Amino acid sequence: MTSATNTFLDHLQTQRSQYRYKLPSRPDAGRFIDQLMRLLFPVTQDCRSISQHVEETYQNLHEQLVCLLYPLEKNLANSPELISERFFDQLPAIYDGLLFDAHAIADNDPAAVGIEEVVAVYPGFYAIAVYRIAHELLKQNVPLLPRMLTEYAHGQTGIDIHPGAQIGQSFFIDHGTGVVIGETTVIGNNVKIYQGVTLGATHVAKSMAQKKRHPTIENNVVIYANATILGGHTVVGHDSVIGGNVWLTSSVEAHSLVFNQHQTDVRLRSLESVEPINFVI
Repeated sequence: MTSATNTFLDHLQTQRSQYRYKLPSRPDAGRFIDQLMRLLFPVTQDCRSISQHVEETYQNLHEQLVCLLYPLEKNLANSPELISERFFDQLPAIYDGLLFDAHAIADNDPAAVGIEEVVAVYPGFYAIAVYRIAHELLKQNVPLLPRMLTEYAHGQTGIDIHPGAQIGQSFFIDHGTGVVIGETTVIGNNVKIYQGVTLGATHVAKSMAQKKRHPTIENNVVIYANATILGGHTVVGHDSVIGGNVWLTSSVEAHSLVFNQHQTDVRLRSLESVEPINFVI
């Protein structure tokens, strides 16, 4: 090797000791999520599954989570084993919450043929499920891994939900591509949002990191495609409807209808006025 290569390798070796965190691999994190989803909702089958026995799969997932936590061990408040045990103690509650989400989609989307389709196919449900799993780990003060899990779902679905967001029951993301839900967003129960919706911040300065930067969406709100709602002080009151392409940076009262006022003219063409098109070959 050349001296330049040796210098570069020495630099990499030195850099290894300077990282504050060590993380599990992204493929391992993705496998954990997908196997956990198959445990909870066994409507799809993995041809490579080692075991079809629920208890054996459950224990294997427990061990996988411990393995995912080991690289972060020095940054954890408790041991990987205890965190994994506490997480799986909460799994029944997570599962019940996901059933509310699945039924919200199946009951409100005319295109849905049943729960099986929702849990197996709908990207919105998948992104919500991964968020709820990651959020539980974040509640146990696990750093970085929750974000790794939701970013895995982001890559799979195009839906970006920060694990720090607080989201109530029966949440429905329809279509979903391009949805962004920021870290300090608070969403109530029975909320429905469409593709391209952003629940974001008005400021991105690092000094705002510990402050509420994202909006609050109260119960029974519908937010249509490509609406953008920004700001930590922005509250969308319950039972409101936010129309497509709305840009909102201030609060609205309950039962509000907010829409983008524009005019679209539709006219019949006069065929006699249409210029012929000459193609030159």
